[in-house]
Amino acid sequence: MHLPLLGVGLLVFWLLLSGYWTNPLLLTLGLLSIALTLWIVARISRQYRFGSPWYLCRRLPSYLAWLLLEVYKANISVLKNIWFPRRHPIAPAVRRFPIRAKSRIGQTIFANSITLTPGTVSFDVAEGEVTVHAVEEGAIAELMDGDMNDRVAALEEAPQ
Repeated sequence: MHLPLLGVGLLVFWLLLSGYWTNPLLLTLGLLSIALTLWIVARISRQYRFGSPWYLCRRLPSYLAWLLLEVYKANISVLKNIWFPRRHPIAPAVRRFPIRAKSRIGQTIFANSITLTPGTVSFDVAEGEVTVHAVEEGAIAELMDGDMNDRVAALEEAPQ
């Protein structure tokens, strides 16, 4: 259902960005790249059931806005570690904790969100758990409190 609409959207986007409306070779290559993209999306959609793509499109912008704020706050925290090392000492920590997201893509979104946040790196995701390294224990405590975990799990939930 969503593939034809995605194809039309990609075609319009490509035509607007490229500006090539009359060159047959470039139009053909553009159509082939769109067809390849649609084929990849169809394969991913069959393999990973992640709910309705429209539902994800409605939920993802608010998650990304929240994540952007968290990245900003983590930047400030790391900046304090660098500028004021006596008041905010670096105390590296490694912890393993469960991921609430059930699908592989949800777990990937969670692990990537952790890595995008300055001062933390997720370096192992296996069997529904993630191992995280942080430059300070406080970052681990925030992750274990579960706000990010809950928000990523909510991306997978079907609309009520």
